[in-house]
Amino acid sequence: MSAREEILARVRKAVAGAEDVEIPRHYRTDRQGEDLVGLFAERVDDYRAIVHVVPAAEVPGKLDACIGERRMIVPDGFDRAGGWDDVNTADGVVTGCAVAIAETGTIVLDHGPGQGTRAQTLVPDYHLCVVRADQIVAGVPEALARLDPARPLTWISGPSATSDIELNRVEGVHGPRTLEVIIST
Repeated sequence: MSAREEILARVRKAVAGAEDVEIPRHYRTDRQGEDLVGLFAERVDDYRAIVHVVPAAEVPGKLDACIGERRMIVPDGFDRAGGWDDVNTADGVVTGCAVAIAETGTIVLDHGPGQGTRAQTLVPDYHLCVVRADQIVAGVPEALARLDPARPLTWISGPSATSDIELNRVEGVHGPRTLEVIIST
């Protein structure tokens, strides 16, 4: 028996016969009328990401402007021709997302079509993410309701950053140093 199995067996034995208790979950989900795009843009900007809010028709032009001469990874399923396969030599990655959370300024990737692999989104120094307005939800409970818990999830709240013991912020340690977000309205 593995340590995990042993621990779970002990837990099951300890709670055997205990009555089920309903845990009330009263999450605030009544946010109709709020400017979720504006709140999301503000929160993502607070994380030191570069944010553009553009009409859907202008997204292709904004993508071209943001990418410039960079050699980009373009994952399968992303609505754009071209691509660069090698995560070790690409300058960046361009992706879509599964959902975005206005309250926290968080982008969630489930690595479905157009979102690339975990390595493709964490190794390059630059991540350009396109978020459609209809993908933005108010809070975490609404985001979780849209996600499949069986899929690999990557939660992004700004460029990768860490602070050492002296609280010096260092960006790009565990992922892209630069996060640029195009919000398509």
